[in-house]
Amino acid sequence: MKVLAIDCAASFCAACVYDAGAKEELGRSVLDLGKGHAEHLMAVIAEALEAGRTAYSDLGAIAVSVGPGSFTGLRVGVSTARGLALALKVPAIGVTTLEALAAEAAAAFPGRAVLAALDAGREEIHTALYDQTSVLAYGPAVATLADALTMASERSAVLAGTAAALIAQSAGRPFDTGPQGATADILTYARLAAAKGQGDRPKPLYLRGADAKPQAGFILSRQKN
Repeated sequence: MKVLAIDCAASFCAACVYDAGAKEELGRSVLDLGKGHAEHLMAVIAEALEAGRTAYSDLGAIAVSVGPGSFTGLRVGVSTARGLALALKVPAIGVTTLEALAAEAAAAFPGRAVLAALDAGREEIHTALYDQTSVLAYGPAVATLADALTMASERSAVLAGTAAALIAQSAGRPFDTGPQGATADILTYARLAAAKGQGDRPKPLYLRGADAKPQAGFILSRQKN
């Protein structure tokens, strides 16, 4: 089965084609955009398919990063994945950024617990704790820095994600650390999705609401008849 993986959770607009049977990446395309995923994603997908000498009709599943991450980026990635899956009559499979980061850390430190932690600002950390066998033990959830430090210390966990350095600094001692970015490599999402198989339709994982709020001054009162 060939899997198309899509990731718009952070600054990257990324896609790759993965042959799950051969366990081989066939092609990829990655742009570091910051913003503007909606304008570039379909071109990135087309480039990955061309590099992998794969047609849409060859695909057996669509994998997508569901967050936590950029509010707008997640909506773009997930809606595109679901639309493609519907059109091609194949499953869409969601993978969280936390589990992808944890998988990369677990590969670097086999047999260790992993705390995937993303700095969400406002003194909040998006966390997920995985045990020594990579089974989810806690989260995904919003935690304080103190809570994240306690979880990492109690499990002697490997740290992964953008909050890894923050947690180590708070502890005043080093931790074993995996990837420290806001998202994992696009191939990781493809591999995890292929291992998962079909499940519920993916939807964005928002651990808190969007920063943009409606301005009350522009809300019109409803007229009564």
